[in-house]
Amino acid sequence: MWILFAFGSAIFAGLTAILAKIGIKNTESNVATALRTVIVLLFSWLMVFIVGSQNNIADISGKTLLFLILSGLCTGGSWLCYFKALQIGDVNKVTPIDKSSTVLTMLLAFIFLGESITLVKAAAILLIGVGTYLMIERKEPTNTQSKSTRWLPYAFGAAVFASLTSILGKVGIEGVESSLGTAIRTVVVLIMAWLVVFITGKQNTIKNIDKKSWLFLILSGFATGGSWLCYYRALQDGPASVVVPIDKLSILITIAFSSIFLKEKLTAKSGIGLALITVGTLSLLL
Repeated sequence: MWILFAFGSAIFAGLTAILAKIGIKNTESNVATALRTVIVLLFSWLMVFIVGSQNNIADISGKTLLFLILSGLCTGGSWLCYFKALQIGDVNKVTPIDKSSTVLTMLLAFIFLGESITLVKAAAILLIGVGTYLMIERKEPTNTQSKSTRWLPYAFGAAVFASLTSILGKVGIEGVESSLGTAIRTVVVLIMAWLVVFITGKQNTIKNIDKKSWLFLILSGFATGGSWLCYYRALQDGPASVVVPIDKLSILITIAFSSIFLKEKLTAKSGIGLALITVGTLSLLL
């Protein structure tokens, strides 16, 4: 059953990137992240009350709460980096780097969670790594090159924080119902996101957000909520080294929609890279 939840997470995550890209087009990225998190928070706590896990809050151990908070902080860091990268870079370039967190997650799961690295997993890591490299399209040297690659550090930052999120989240949800764990993490993300907004003094830009951006930010928030609920339900029962790569298959949905709705073109080299990432990920199901 956890495999179905993992694929559900991938579908919602793929939609999130496209909806968010459209939503942050005319919105400051940190403000957009904070606003989306409000939607995710409402959605996640609604699910807590639907499944009736709110009564288990008092039973959460200190260790579980600590790892949920740390996971939430890493999620906040990942989001802030990811949506900043999306705002200034193309979806079909930013997303592959963000999804490269798969490789780092599998290595961290081996080191800290004791999950084995089989020959198949090693081959998958190689395929995903090479595929990601091919999808990072190199620019010809120009006077504007530094500006055109400003999104790169943010994309890599998103990948690192996403990997830490998965490992810390795996430990954190072992002692709590998955929907409740997701909701608690979201509270941490919300606080962190709004702190960044006020520290950077961007709160005044909220009144300038147009109706179309509001709509897509809200939709992306719901998509994120659905992805999280599926993801942490899968992570609770399945191995992180398999759940995470399946979730990262959202890249297929993201790139397909970026081609249709955002008119972003995929080069032949990037297409080969995407194929390698897909094969490497699917091989983990063997």
